[in-house]
Amino acid sequence: MTDIPMGETAGAVTDARSASRLLFIDNIRWSMIILVLSMHASDTYSPFGNWYYVDRQRTGLGTALFFGVYQSFLQAFFMAALFFIAGYFSAAAYDRKGFSRFLRDRLVRLGLPTLLYLLVIGPLTQYFLSRTWGSGGFGHQWLLHLKDGEWLSETGPMWFCAALLVFAIIYGLIRLTGWKESRIEPAGDRRDGAAVAIFIAIMAASTFLVRVGMSEGASVLNVHPGDFPQYILMFAAGAFGSRGHWITELPERFCIQWASLALTLAIPLFAALILFGGGLQGETAQYAGGFNPVSAGKCLWEALVCVGMGLLMLAVYRRHFDRQGPVARWLSDNAFGVYLIHPPILIGSAILLHAVALNAIAKALLLTAVAAVGSFAASAFVLRKSPLRAIV
Repeated sequence: MTDIPMGETAGAVTDARSASRLLFIDNIRWSMIILVLSMHASDTYSPFGNWYYVDRQRTGLGTALFFGVYQSFLQAFFMAALFFIAGYFSAAAYDRKGFSRFLRDRLVRLGLPTLLYLLVIGPLTQYFLSRTWGSGGFGHQWLLHLKDGEWLSETGPMWFCAALLVFAIIYGLIRLTGWKESRIEPAGDRRDGAAVAIFIAIMAASTFLVRVGMSEGASVLNVHPGDFPQYILMFAAGAFGSRGHWITELPERFCIQWASLALTLAIPLFAALILFGGGLQGETAQYAGGFNPVSAGKCLWEALVCVGMGLLMLAVYRRHFDRQGPVARWLSDNAFGVYLIHPPILIGSAILLHAVALNAIAKALLLTAVAAVGSFAASAFVLRKSPLRAIV
């Protein structure tokens, strides 16, 4: 099985496309990248979320509720799915390359794009588009940015690559001791079902415990620490899954059954959180963490959605989207480039769309489409035609 950039995700060397390539994983990968654009477009107009540039108007309860549900739903699974894929292919990559080559590859494929964003793309975006920097000229502000160390916390969406690089280094050091994941063969039986349930419980409990001790504004690599238990567990599950070929061997019926159960349980739980957690009254503090039943319920809901959507996507994409024509291949080839370059394009598009008279939901949908077209074009016709092709 070849490595997949950004579907390993941005952490692997792109080998020649071959018959053994898991095309449905490539298709999941670029689908998740489009959802990233959708999330940031929603952040632009929604009353929720953080983003460089916002164009928020007063919205009614229905619009706010839509954005709250949609953004919470995406946040619960889409980046975790990429961490699982990354972990899955990291195990095989280490087996082939050993510690030195594995680490060097990750530093090039993850570290260099992150530095490019930290030192070039991010600063240009903040100064010229979102205008979140001070005055005195770009060069002056850029030097201040370096001197005060602020650039280290300005990863933007590249927090994913920074976190994945840390995960890869830790994983490589663990493997260097001689340890190797045990082979767990999927059978799709009750034992596997119990393992899924236990995994969901561990994810919910660990997330809850971390959020008990962390304030809402805490941030590591531009990510709330309360999100890391999910990402760590999904990366680890991917690494263990590699030995038993879970992505290809886990029975479809098992995936559908457990996805259906998890997502079915998530629906009334989410409704209860909205009705009784204070959301309808605008009291959202308990959702962010603390030792309270609302935070505990939200953590359980996120775990159910994370695992449920992961299993559902595996079953659906494996059966129906395990092939690629020219368009899907082009989308796949440019997915990481889009992830890297989309912030200035999305923000520039939002500025141009400022005067368009649409409600917030329609405008977020329009911005997603415009930014997707612009970002894929920039990746294909600029990034991949330049020396940067080697790292995107």
